Amino acid sequence: MRAKLRYLRVSARKTRLVVDLVRGKGVGEAINILTFTRRAACEPVRKLIESAIANAEAKNADVDRLYVDTITVDEGPTLRRFRPRAMGRATRINKRTSHVTCVLAERN
Repeated sequence: MRAKLRYLRVSARKTRLVVDLVRGKGVGEAINILTFTRRAACEPVRKLIESAIANAEAKNADVDRLYVDTITVDEGPTLRRFRPRAMGRATRINKRTSHVTCVLAERN
């Protein structure tokens, strides 16, 4: 019962703040937390957990006993953009991405 979210256009550092809120929680509680937290990464992470729940249902797991076992955030590739500056110079703008992996397990 795992799901992956790749190339999320939020930096890994900001996504880890969101992911730390739900690690080890039950799936219902995790979805509630993510629904009412005001961060950019909350909605994509909530959809990721819902996708992992759907994968668990396909494998005939008991959804009421599921919890977020491990959820990790890795750094993805950085999009490099350039902004014109004074006197003909340019400055690089890094648009960072992240990869999120979620694993659900059943409580005994």
